[in-house]
Amino acid sequence: MKRWLPSPFTSLLLFLAWLMLNGSLSAGHLLLGAALAVTLPWWTQRFRQEELQIRRWASVLRLAGRVLGDIVVSNVEVARRVLGPEAALRSVFVWVPLSIRAPHGIVALAGIITLTPGTLSSELTSDRRYLLVHALHCPDADAEAALVASIQARYEAPLKEIFE
Repeated sequence: MKRWLPSPFTSLLLFLAWLMLNGSLSAGHLLLGAALAVTLPWWTQRFRQEELQIRRWASVLRLAGRVLGDIVVSNVEVARRVLGPEAALRSVFVWVPLSIRAPHGIVALAGIITLTPGTLSSELTSDRRYLLVHALHCPDADAEAALVASIQARYEAPLKEIFE
């Protein structure tokens, strides 16, 4: 089974994403979605360095809720700042020290940061110890420190529970 379906969870997500993106449950879309869901993970398994292992599913659900809430709040904040005076914005790049070592966790953290309006992950050091984050508005060093602490507490800590 593992030979033909190396990542069942990924296959399920691909199948559901295909159906949602097409908005149809026609036989053709069901068949094509199933073919993609089986073929893509099978074809890309040679690129995976290690298997994804989720340690705590409850933490996944809590983190997903937190991220969705933060996206909504950040959208409002970014809209308020962008529609305000341009001189009031001070964008900066901030290096965030990472304590998480799991590659899947680092990728998830970078994705969460990028999904949250007002921040963007832009670089990871070769030793995977620092992530460079661009923030739309950080007026001073205290705000930069607060951003780093927020990323570590709100996203990195739960990701460590999930992946390590």
